[in-house]
Amino acid sequence: MKKVLIFGVGGFVGSHLATEFKNHGYDVYGSDRMSVHAIPDVDGTFVCDLNDTDSVKSIIALVRPTHIVNLAAVSNVGISWKIPRTTVDVNVCGSLNILEAVKDLDLDIKVLLVGSSEEYDITYGAINEETRLQARNPYGISKIMLEQFATLYREHYDMKVFHVRAFNHTGLGQTDSFVIPSWCKQVADISKSGKPGVMRVGNLNVSRDFSNVKDIVRAYRLIIESEKYNEVYNVGSGQSVSLKDLLDYIIGLSSQPITVETEPKLLRKGENPVICCDHSKITKDLGWEPEYNIFDTAKEVYDYYMNHA
Repeated sequence: MKKVLIFGVGGFVGSHLATEFKNHGYDVYGSDRMSVHAIPDVDGTFVCDLNDTDSVKSIIALVRPTHIVNLAAVSNVGISWKIPRTTVDVNVCGSLNILEAVKDLDLDIKVLLVGSSEEYDITYGAINEETRLQARNPYGISKIMLEQFATLYREHYDMKVFHVRAFNHTGLGQTDSFVIPSWCKQVADISKSGKPGVMRVGNLNVSRDFSNVKDIVRAYRLIIESEKYNEVYNVGSGQSVSLKDLLDYIIGLSSQPITVETEPKLLRKGENPVICCDHSKITKDLGWEPEYNIFDTAKEVYDYYMNHA
C-alpha cells in the first residue's frame, strides 16, 4: 500500500500535492501546525508544530507512511529577512525532526525535502544543477543548510532523502503576499470597483521563472517515486518572464485605467536580476516537462479574484 504523509498540508502547495498523490493511488495523510478544515483528497489530518520533536515522531509512528513530503516552511523571501532565526528554526530544524524520527523509528520511508532557486548565486543564464550555490537572503541560506543535512543523512545513515530545488510557482490558493496573486487581486478589486485605481508593486526590472503549481507537484511525485535520491533536480518552467511584461498582461485583463506606483517596502536587497531554470536533467531522467503557461495561470488567478469576495 502506498501511503504519503505531507507536512504543511494546509499551505498553498499542500492541497495540490494531496490531489496529485490521491490521483495516483496513494492514501494521503497531512499535518499542519494549526487545525485545518477538511481538505479534499486527504484521508486524515493531524495538528503538529514541526519543531515539536515528540509530536513529529508520534505522527510518523502512527501513520507509518511509505513516503513523506515536507512542505512546512517559511517560504516568503521578504518575510525571511524580518525573521531570520525563525526561518532557520522552521526550515532546517523542523526538517531535522522529520529525519531524526524516520531514523529512530527505523522505517523504510522515502523523504522529499524542498529547496529553492534562491540557493543559487546571481547569474544571467539558465541555471542548471551545477550552478554555484551562494544564497543571498535568509530563506535561501536556510535551504542550502537543509540540502547539506539531506546529504548527511543520506550518506551517513543510508536514508532515502530526496532534495529538489524548486523555482517560483503560483496558482489557485496562493496568498496575496506573493507577487502574482497580489497583482491579480489588486487589478480584480479595481475592475470590480468600476473606477480607475492605483496598484502598488515592487521591483519590475527583474525576470523570473514561474511555474503552475500543478506542474510542480507532479514533479515532486515523480522524484519521490524514483530511486534517484542521490540526485538533486531543478524544477521550473524553463522560461524567464519580465515582471513588467507580466504586470502589463494582468493589467490588460481589466477595462479600468490603472496607475502603477512603486512601494518601497516591497523592494528587496540583493535580488537576482534574472532567474531561469534549466530543467533538462529532470526531463532526461524522469520525463517531466511543464504543461502549463504562466500567462494562462495568471488569468486563472485573476478570474478567481473576480468571482470571489
